[in-house]
Amino acid sequence: QVQLVESGGGLVQAGGSLRLSCAASGLIFSIPVMGWYRQAPGKQRELVASITSGGKTNYAESAKGRFTISRDNAKKTVLLQMNSLKPEDTAVYVCNAVGITQSTGWGPINYWGQGTQVNVSS
Repeated sequence: QVQLVESGGGLVQAGGSLRLSCAASGLIFSIPVMGWYRQAPGKQRELVASITSGGKTNYAESAKGRFTISRDNAKKTVLLQMNSLKPEDTAVYVCNAVGITQSTGWGPINYWGQGTQVNVSS
């Protein structure tokens, strides 16, 4: 079974930076899409950024120009570099991955991490 483990969250001052990592483990053949969602209290969950195995990226408008999503060479880890952080970025960030495994008959399955807290102080 595929598991996603996130790291890199924490407390940072406005204008600072954080780097989130999400590592996939388990018997997985490929991960066509990997990305990050976030949810703050009283707000809807939103897609922050995603990246395909081919390198195609998608960003929330609020993240463009400040956040950069990338994948490592093994294609098992997704990174989210967050610069110029603002208090509005405070949220629980959750890793998401679309995985393909033999156990599902090569069908795509949506996996979620446990979430990592990001707090940006003003």
